[in-house]
Amino acid sequence: MNKLRAWLGIKTELLTEDAGLQQILDVLEEMDADQARYLAVFAYLLGRVAYADQHISLEETKAMNTLVEKEGQLPSKQATLVVEMAQKSTRVFGSTADFMVAREFGLKASYEEKLRLLHCLFAVSVADADISTVEEVEIHRISKVLRILPEDLLKLRLAHKQYLPGLKSSDDSRAK
Repeated sequence: MNKLRAWLGIKTELLTEDAGLQQILDVLEEMDADQARYLAVFAYLLGRVAYADQHISLEETKAMNTLVEKEGQLPSKQATLVVEMAQKSTRVFGSTADFMVAREFGLKASYEEKLRLLHCLFAVSVADADISTVEEVEIHRISKVLRILPEDLLKLRLAHKQYLPGLKSSDDSRAK
């Protein structure tokens, strides 16, 4: 558990003040170490996109819960705890951790896993029926670190064009 705490940048003294965080770490501790790390990185990157606009909506949280539950094959309660941890970490650690976490995912994941993550990043960003400019920029940053081919990113963007800033039809904008 100490390795996981160190990777997350959490000091033991902080855990006594935050029982919720301790529960989340306990949930991950029960998992295979590689699976826990993969899931923590996956969830962190989802949180990074959700928090790009300095706010995580209820819809984005629900989308993250669903995606983490599916990706990690976790019961709903455990997925919720992992998402809570990811959201806390995203808010606390900032840009240095953002790059390092994305780089780690990029080094360990297959190209198919990277594409699946990117698809999930778009799913989180459209959860509130709109991709903000800062969310799209964050997805692009992550895709660069993951070395996603431009044509694959373009396919995903086109699949979500009705939510992208500047690409929504004028009828969609008037409806809001």
